[in-house]
Amino acid sequence: VQLQASGGGLVQSGGSLRLSCAVSGITFRMYSMAWFRQAPGKEREFVLSISQSGDRTDYADSAKGRFTVSRDNAKNTVYLQMNSLKPEDTAVYSCAARYGPQTFPLPSDWYYWGQGTQVTVSS
Repeated sequence: VQLQASGGGLVQSGGSLRLSCAVSGITFRMYSMAWFRQAPGKEREFVLSISQSGDRTDYADSAKGRFTVSRDNAKNTVYLQMNSLKPEDTAVYSCAARYGPQTFPLPSDWYYWGQGTQVTVSS
């Protein structure tokens, strides 16, 4: 199983980034997907998740109104659109997959993980 996150980089405060996570080795349409992030010195935290079909999503309060998750089951890819970025969004962003519902914000509930992509927001 491979989850390959990409799209991170350096952006100014107020800017936007779109992250992608390409998945292989599993039947993608049967897995919920999530994005987590981990800032230096902090624990990994839930950002948002999306159900197998994409009809249900869950967002952390920090992501509501600024971030959007979507998926393309034909391309085995999940996306994270981040707008109005703030310096406190700086972190390594990782995608994760679990078989079943998406409503599980704990990292331990997610089976497969990607390596992460660095997002740095300058003030």
